[in-house]
Amino acid sequence: MSRSAADPIPLRPAPVPLARRLARAAGAVGPELLSPLVGEKLRTCLLDFLACAFEAGPLPWSRQAVATLRPTPGGAGVIGLAGGFAPAEAAFANGTLGHGLVREDMHAASIGHHGVVVWPALLALAQARPGGAPVAGARFLLAALVGYEAACRLGRALIDADLARLHRPTGLVSPLGAALGGAVLAGLGDEAATSALGLAANTSSGLNAWPHWGGSEMYFHPGFAARNAVTCVELAEAGAYASEGALDGEGGWFAAYRRGAAPRELRLFPEGDAEILAVYNKPVPACNFAQTASQAALRVAREVGASRGPVRSVVIRVPAAAAAYPGCDFIGPFERALQAKMSIQFCVAAALARGTVAESNYADLRDPEILRLVGRTRLAVDAELTARFPAAQGAEVEVGFAAGGRLSHRLDDVVPATPGEVRLRFRAAAEAVLGTARTTAVEAFVDSLDEQADAGRLATLCAPGKARARP
Repeated sequence: MSRSAADPIPLRPAPVPLARRLARAAGAVGPELLSPLVGEKLRTCLLDFLACAFEAGPLPWSRQAVATLRPTPGGAGVIGLAGGFAPAEAAFANGTLGHGLVREDMHAASIGHHGVVVWPALLALAQARPGGAPVAGARFLLAALVGYEAACRLGRALIDADLARLHRPTGLVSPLGAALGGAVLAGLGDEAATSALGLAANTSSGLNAWPHWGGSEMYFHPGFAARNAVTCVELAEAGAYASEGALDGEGGWFAAYRRGAAPRELRLFPEGDAEILAVYNKPVPACNFAQTASQAALRVAREVGASRGPVRSVVIRVPAAAAAYPGCDFIGPFERALQAKMSIQFCVAAALARGTVAESNYADLRDPEILRLVGRTRLAVDAELTARFPAAQGAEVEVGFAAGGRLSHRLDDVVPATPGEVRLRFRAAAEAVLGTARTTAVEAFVDSLDEQADAGRLATLCAPGKARARP
C-alpha cells in the first residue's frame, strides 16, 4: 500500500549511513574489476555515447543546448564543437547531445539511461582538474565503472512502475552515479565523496509529463543531471559538506521517492559482479519499451509476401511495465516525433510499413499507411513476458491479413546492438563531423584508453579541426 506524504517513514537505524558506505566502497575499487569483458563493454558504451552525440548535433534540442554555452578559454570540450566551455555547461550540452536520438544505452532493471549522464560528467571533470593535472585513462574507466554501478544498483532499489509514471528514472538516479564516479576520478577521500553523493541526491529531478505532450524537456534531463553531478563533485572538492543521511536518513532520498527505508544490503559489485554487463546498447532510436516489439515487427515485415495483401489487424504483446510507462501505449494524434518514438504502436506500425527501423521512420508523422496500421493495432499485456521482466524484455507481434491468415514473431528478449554495429554507427556519425582521419584517431584513443596518460584528450579529439594543446 502506498504511503501519503504525511505518513511517517519507518527507518531502521544503520551504524554507517548508506552514502558513506557507498563512498567507501567506491574508493576501494581497484583495477581488478576492469576485466577484458568489462573493459570491452565500457568502450562500447563510450563509443555508442559518442555516436549518438555526433549524429544528434543538428537536431533542434541539440542546437538549443549549444546555444546556452559561453566560451571559456581552456575549458572543457563539447562533442563536435571547437573551443572550450565551463565544465558543468559542457557536461550539460554533451548530456543533451548524447540523448538526442533516444538511442542511448539502457539498464532495464532501473529503467535508466545512465551512460548519457556518466560519460559527459567524467569527460568534463577529466578536462578540468586543478592545475591541468591529467587523469589517466585507467582511472577514467574505473570512474565510469563506478558511475554505472552506483546508478544501476540504486536504481534497482528505488524505481518501480508507479514511481516511473511520475518521475524520470534517469533524472532521479543518474546524478548520484555520475557524482560518485566523478569522486573516484577526482581522487576524493571518503568524506568528500560522501558529500558529493549527498549533494547529488538533492539534485534528483525530471518529471514524466513529457511523453504525453512530446515535450523536449526529456532531452535535457541527462544534461541537467550531468551538469549537477559536475557541480556536486566540484563543491565537495572545495569542502562543501552534505548530510550523510541524504540517502537513507529521515527526509532522505529513499524516504522521499520510495516512501520507505533504504535496503540495508545495497552494495557495489557484490560477489564481483558489475552492473555494466546488464546494460544494453539500443538497436532502435526509440523508447526502451518499444525496442523488442520493433524488432519483432521487423521480422514479420521481412516474412510478409506481396500476396498476403493489406494488414487487417496487429496485436502487440508486451510486459506490463512496457504498457504502463508514460507514452508507450499511445495511438495519437502524433504532433511531435518524440510522441512517435515513445509509442509502441507507432514504432511497430512504422517497422511494418517501412520494413526498417531507423530515424527516418519518425520523419513523417502523417504517413497514411503508418497511421492506418496504428489504428488497427492493439497493445496487450502478456503474463509470461511480465513475469520475466526485467531479467528479459520480450515482445510478440501478431499480424492478421484482410485476405485471411496470421503471421507472428515472438522474441524472448531484446536483441542489443552488437559491438560491431555500435562501431559502424560511430564511424558513420563521427566521419560526417570529423572526417576519416580524426574519427580513426578517436576510435584508437578509446581502444587504448587504459594506456592513455590523459583521458581529457578524448573530448579534444572529438572537436573538428586541428587538435589543440592541453593547457
